[in-house]
Amino acid sequence: MIEFDDVAYSYGGEALLSGVSARIAPGTFHFLTGPSGAGKTTLLKLAYLQLRPTAGRLSLFGKDVTGIERDQVARMRRRIGFVHQDCQFLDHLPIAENVALPLLVSGREASGADLKDLLSWVGLSRRAGALPPELSGGERQRAALARAVMSDPEIVIADEPTGNVDWEMSLRLLTLLVELNRMGKTILVATHDLTLIRQAKAQVSARVLRVGGGTMVPAGAEL
Repeated sequence: MIEFDDVAYSYGGEALLSGVSARIAPGTFHFLTGPSGAGKTTLLKLAYLQLRPTAGRLSLFGKDVTGIERDQVARMRRRIGFVHQDCQFLDHLPIAENVALPLLVSGREASGADLKDLLSWVGLSRRAGALPPELSGGERQRAALARAVMSDPEIVIADEPTGNVDWEMSLRLLTLLVELNRMGKTILVATHDLTLIRQAKAQVSARVLRVGGGTMVPAGAEL
């Protein structure tokens, strides 16, 4: 589903990542861990086609993404839900409309029943009419996750989704991600929280990849 084959990424002539090789198979749960600035977010952006490798081969859904056209990128992205570390919303729209935006921008109509069910799933039914500035940090993260899965993607990518919330909310978000994985979604999460990773591994078969020194390798058994 996502394959990195000796992938490198450079910015401004400086190599941030090199020699990255890994396969994210359909229906699996993967964590990326490592220190701040190690390249976790860059790897997620590569997987989302927000960035392109400067060397090596990256395949997504069985297709080499080298040189693909903009419309092909758009089609692939519709199959991926991305929860950004700093989740952004349109502050003048109620949260229900923000969650429905991925469908609207792709020319599809959001089902009222599906939207209602999704908001209920993330525990935001009573906040559907609230504006984004009125939400707490945990509510914003759950709304961002709801928006990411609104279009029923095959892959859900999350960048430090629990970085700005307390432990109770971290566990709530983790539960939602585990549920998505059990529904067959491929999950890729960047986090520095090793306790969260251990909690996840008690619930689901999760692999851990450590990012550091410009590359990515499987983490040791201590995780």
